[in-house]
Amino acid sequence: MAIRIQEILDHLIEPVGRLSVTVDTLKSGDPSTEVKGIATTFMATHHVIQTAIDRGVNLLITHEGTFYHHHDQIEPLLSDSVYLAKQKLIEESGIAIFRFHDYWHRYRPDGIMTGLIQALDWTSYVTENRPAASLLRIPPMTVEELAGYLKSKLGISFVRAAGDLSMTCTRVGLLAGYRGGGGMAIPLFQKDGVDVIIAGEGPEWETPEYVRDAVHQGRKRAFIALGHAESEEPGMKYLAEMLKAKFPDLPVHFIAEKQVFQSI
Repeated sequence: MAIRIQEILDHLIEPVGRLSVTVDTLKSGDPSTEVKGIATTFMATHHVIQTAIDRGVNLLITHEGTFYHHHDQIEPLLSDSVYLAKQKLIEESGIAIFRFHDYWHRYRPDGIMTGLIQALDWTSYVTENRPAASLLRIPPMTVEELAGYLKSKLGISFVRAAGDLSMTCTRVGLLAGYRGGGGMAIPLFQKDGVDVIIAGEGPEWETPEYVRDAVHQGRKRAFIALGHAESEEPGMKYLAEMLKAKFPDLPVHFIAEKQVFQSI
């Protein structure tokens, strides 16, 4: 029996309930189209879209926006050659692109965080899952050893760290995506006594500078920035695994992308 795009979207939305305000909409394609193949990705880059098309996918589920703005403000790009080339590929292929951001973060536990914790093999170390953060108690290791562990498990070439790299840590505050700002991270140091914050990214003048001052005062604090995509890609891989289990007769792929920044 044919499965339509709208059926997939309804399945994704159902655990949360339909949101009245959200960026999660079908950006291209017809919801009544029969699904031939599904791919999930962190971001629908030009390369990812072409890869999905080459694999016979006609429903691409992306976590972040396709055109470089959280709220899909494409007006400044309408005459831009990069935008036009990417939009032409989407239109000519007929691929449907659905953004799955707000709903996935509202799953309990957060779907992005679940995927990250699983990728790190830390499920058994979680002491508390909160809507925007998870607290963990891991085996003791230095900040430098922890950075190496993160790179190895996530398959990334670098992370950035603030604090004393020789400090031993066990209590971790995990914040995926753009949650590493002071408003979310610093209370985890203050109220929950974590040793280290691991986040995707955040303003560099907030949490990292708090850590700098704390270390100067002789306090145990550290911060590790994975990168936004690097912290959230595992959650979209986890989504692909969920969809495979739910729709076993459909081809489902996870399409990774290379790190956008290079360390030089």
